[in-house]
Amino acid sequence: MNLNVTSAVHLIRLVLPHMVEQGSGRVLITSSIAATMPGPYYATYAASKAFLYSFAEAIRHELRESGVTVTALMPDPTDTGFFERAGMEDTKLGAMENKDDAAEVARQGFAALMAGKDHVVAGSLKNRAQAAAAKVLPETAKAKAQARLTEPGSAGDE
Repeated sequence: MNLNVTSAVHLIRLVLPHMVEQGSGRVLITSSIAATMPGPYYATYAASKAFLYSFAEAIRHELRESGVTVTALMPDPTDTGFFERAGMEDTKLGAMENKDDAAEVARQGFAALMAGKDHVVAGSLKNRAQAAAAKVLPETAKAKAQARLTEPGSAGDE
């Protein structure tokens, strides 16, 4: 929570007044596709990413006439070492071999930031399909589907 929420809010609070005073600037906030669904077995992480997405969209609106843009980056599982550090290697999600390339996700995030987009669902076509499905599926269905991927020990399930 400190890394994903508190530090992000604190850092943005430090840089935004100067950007607004200058009448220009760009802020990229790294959320996640996890922000679009309940996150069983990593509930705090998913909730923190949902906070970041909501926060990005809210301050983007507040700053709409200031010359400052805010973009939320929403990647899918990315090859960064996150799953090892989070102790999720034994989950289907952590064991996935086709995680998105971190350099490509960064490139897509930077392009969206420079274009002034409100958000970008970065990474694979699968990620964009998942984001679209998240808009129409009920929360219970999203939670059940996500739980299959994030339940500890699920990496060996067939």
